[in-house]
Amino acid sequence: MAARKQLHLNAFLFACGHHGAAWRHPASQVERLTDIAYYEELAQTAERGCFDAVFFADGHSVRDPAAGGLWFLEPLTALSAMARATERIGLVTTVSSTFYTPFHAARMLASLDHISGGRAGWNVVTSMFDAEARNHGLEEMPPHDERYSRAAEFVDVALALWDSWDADALAPDRGGMFADPAKVAPIHHRGKHFLVDGPLNVPRSPQGRPVLFQAGASEQGRDLAARCAEGIYAVAYDLESAQSYYRDVKRRIRTAGRDADAVTVMPGLVTYVGSTTEEAHRKKAELDALLPVEQSIAQLSLFTHQDCSEWELDAPVPDLPPLSEFTGPQGRYDTILRIIEKDRPTVRALLGTLAAGGGHCTMIGTPESIADDIERWFHGGGADGFNLMPPIYPDALTDFVDEVVPVLQKRGLFRTEYETATLREHLSSPPQ
Repeated sequence: MAARKQLHLNAFLFACGHHGAAWRHPASQVERLTDIAYYEELAQTAERGCFDAVFFADGHSVRDPAAGGLWFLEPLTALSAMARATERIGLVTTVSSTFYTPFHAARMLASLDHISGGRAGWNVVTSMFDAEARNHGLEEMPPHDERYSRAAEFVDVALALWDSWDADALAPDRGGMFADPAKVAPIHHRGKHFLVDGPLNVPRSPQGRPVLFQAGASEQGRDLAARCAEGIYAVAYDLESAQSYYRDVKRRIRTAGRDADAVTVMPGLVTYVGSTTEEAHRKKAELDALLPVEQSIAQLSLFTHQDCSEWELDAPVPDLPPLSEFTGPQGRYDTILRIIEKDRPTVRALLGTLAAGGGHCTMIGTPESIADDIERWFHGGGADGFNLMPPIYPDALTDFVDEVVPVLQKRGLFRTEYETATLREHLSSPPQ
């Protein structure tokens, strides 16, 4: 009998948690954000839950120092240390194709794959903000189309560099040859954005190449994901929007000549777990009560490219421009438009919805009810798994691992132990 298809779970590691006020909560560990042991412990908790991977996003500017820390330790450096504190869990990092060069990125990621024994993954992004650009010698971010053109070429060059060493090229012979020159080849890339001779100066890593993830929601982002990604981070507020995205990106993968079933689509998921639904809602209310309104309005202005400072908190959200007229990051904006269309919230209610995860799916309830919702998305064509975004670390991750994961395991929806060693193998679900 064929094995049953199972869920995939990543843990998105993000400072004190994904709620905007998490760092203010007495249970947060805000004092430890520069302590590598804090992140190692989070990864160990996720590994105890048999997660496929932990994931770090990244940013290249400081927004508002008073609003709480977002970026502290550089992700590749942190993940290299975390590789030594874990054994099986995958280690995924964001690397910007706008601010790095392909050789630099390929070298670092191949090194992480060696250090971790084949557990490295790369989330390909083009970055977002002009403030980041001005830390890398640019006055402003390049136009959207140019960023994605550069990203597509960036990925092609990185893949060529990883393939510049044959798997058996390195065969040290103390009496003569270190590596077979016939099996280490330059790539001689000459493109619109990059000139790279190669070969890479890191031998082929355990996975051959790290697992590629992509999170773009725009047309160009979806096309890039369809062409090269093995895992896709998605934004979906409800099952209907998740199903629409899932169908579209799987169609694009097939159009690109690839096996759509081999690409894992993972929407973000925020969970509040309680022994009762009332307890779960209390946990959310505790965090929402700590949310500073002024900073939340500033974040909403950033997401919408509108001046929201004069909006009435208890009035309906004013009309916003359609997605076709929006020039910023489109995935988050599209989600905000959907929340407004579906829920007709007041400004204050919208701030609460966006406080954790910025509009990703939020499930509030008991372990059983959350498992029910996860199963509904999984079997309903909305997700192959989820990128878990705990509202507060470490408690919300521990709640999910200790309370929800056993329910999923009992239902046969999730592994009870690791049976594979590399991240790519973790993502290769048993066939249905």
